[in-house]
Amino acid sequence: MQSIFSQLTLKDGLDIIIVAFLIYQGLLIVYGTRAVQMLTGVGILVGLFWVGHSFKLYSLNWLLDHFFDSFFIIAIILFQDQFRNALATFGTGQRFFGFLKDTDDHEDINEIVEACQSLSREKIGALIVVERTHGLANFLATGSRLDSKVHSDLLYALFQSSSPLHDGAVIITKGRVAGAGCFLPLSRNIEIDRHLGTRHRAALGISEDTDAVGITVSEETGRMNISVGGSFYPCENVKVLRQYLKHLVAREKLDETLMPIKFRDNLS
Repeated sequence: MQSIFSQLTLKDGLDIIIVAFLIYQGLLIVYGTRAVQMLTGVGILVGLFWVGHSFKLYSLNWLLDHFFDSFFIIAIILFQDQFRNALATFGTGQRFFGFLKDTDDHEDINEIVEACQSLSREKIGALIVVERTHGLANFLATGSRLDSKVHSDLLYALFQSSSPLHDGAVIITKGRVAGAGCFLPLSRNIEIDRHLGTRHRAALGISEDTDAVGITVSEETGRMNISVGGSFYPCENVKVLRQYLKHLVAREKLDETLMPIKFRDNLS
């Protein structure tokens, strides 16, 4: 064991650190998603592969040998969403190297929270999406362009039933209300509550495909939710909603005393 460490050079150490870092970031990307279940399945196949070669099981070896010959292509097909998100995140450097935020984030957050409070109180359904590092231009193209300052009165007015844009999502990009009435991809998660409507499925769907933050207000109960990383986080009150947004958008540390549930740091 000592002879092995004595042969390691600085280059070998750097190589190990980089590979370990990439593996760790890959695990963070798939953690809490359906990819974890697929990775578990792959792990079982690897175990069967070892059993087949250890006990010389001809049929099993033939089947798994052919499977692993094409494993790289199969992995790309199975994990295409995760690969896309990982490359997009790596391209922006957000998860890997951090980034600077605009000073107006807190003002925008306060306007969003104030609008959601009014919408929740009056049980008016709403879906607001806040862009982070992944661009949402393709989703903006499905709605009406606005390019307006983020203001609670504007957000409140857009979701009134008399508004022609109330059915779609409002997308906030770079501190501006970029568009309204936008159509989002619905979640493909078959395990979510069947009682959730299209608005909540769309919020979950956009958080599965991008790192955007979705905010929903239920028109039936007035409850507010945050969706990020393919998961819902209920907001019992506006204080919790504000803390989530400050953490996700302004990158502030969470006030644990206000959190009704454990919030995963890897979704930041």
